[in-house]
Amino acid sequence: MPGTSCAEVETIAAIADLPPEALTLLDAAPGLFASRLWWHVVLSHAMPAGSAATFVLIRSAGRIVALLPMLRTGNRLSSLTTFYSCDYVPLLAAGVDPATRLAAMAAFGAFCRTCGIVRLEALPAEWDGLADLQAGVRQSGLRPLRFDHFGNWYEDVGGLDWSAYLHRRPGALRETIRRRLRRAEKLPDARFDLFTRPDQLDRAAEAFESVYRRSWKEPEPFPTFNVALMRAMVETGGLRFGLWSIGAEPIAVQIWVVKDGCAIVLKLAHDEAFKAHSPGTVLTALMLRHLLDQEHVVQIDFGRGDDAYKQGWATQRRQRIGLLLVNPRRAAGAAQLLRHVAGRIRAGLRVRPAPA
Repeated sequence: MPGTSCAEVETIAAIADLPPEALTLLDAAPGLFASRLWWHVVLSHAMPAGSAATFVLIRSAGRIVALLPMLRTGNRLSSLTTFYSCDYVPLLAAGVDPATRLAAMAAFGAFCRTCGIVRLEALPAEWDGLADLQAGVRQSGLRPLRFDHFGNWYEDVGGLDWSAYLHRRPGALRETIRRRLRRAEKLPDARFDLFTRPDQLDRAAEAFESVYRRSWKEPEPFPTFNVALMRAMVETGGLRFGLWSIGAEPIAVQIWVVKDGCAIVLKLAHDEAFKAHSPGTVLTALMLRHLLDQEHVVQIDFGRGDDAYKQGWATQRRQRIGLLLVNPRRAAGAAQLLRHVAGRIRAGLRVRPAPA
């Protein structure tokens, strides 16, 4: 489509009210975290009190060229990201030329000018639209300030079976996995179950809630989210819920999702009373053995964060970043810029070499 220098912004509060063009963008979105299913579960089960969704549509020559799900809380505006989001990108229509994409991002920046600071989170540092987003909001008079948000550990495993994958693990972890699996297989009452069907969901949900209550983890900020996502994903055929039990007692649980050949672990927990059996290690190994040998996934993804244990199971890391879109003409924005400048000065002073 030909380039254009102007774009128009429209906001819609509910997915059901989005026009067909916008729904097509959602349905064509890569991965889980920009899909229509994801937003339905987030809006129903992970919205902060006093907040409301705002789907920002950007049109050029009447056509929707970009869609950004946003969150409004009082006078504050941020990306519609949650404690559970592993990535977030503005959705762009296919065939949008560079000039139109830049104009769309400038229109988004103009929309954000009513706020002193707009926070965007979980952006992939490698996203090919990042430069246009930053340039566009600068055109609108905002200052984009970048920060590191979290790391995402993953491994490309195309063509690998479990044996080949295990051979690539660090020696200490490889031997731990082999030893723990042998020990687990000798337990006469130990059992591994994989739930993927709707008729198994009630049992899976009960096991998840039971183990999570007995785990080391803090209570969930949105307690109904995980099971709601399980119920949504099982309808698409994407859920892989792993359960390791000893006797009738569920000991460890993991929620994985398989989409487009990528297996993502979204939540895991185990009962600390059975720590001597290494239930987390055992269940991760059993899940990966299934995913590699039976489903032949091409990538495994360990979700949010730089937890030390992930770096044995995966060797590749992606950076997720955030952007503060700062309006220097508003008090909050000006104060944020001053803090940013002061922080850079302090950092420069810390690394300045001592005089000879």
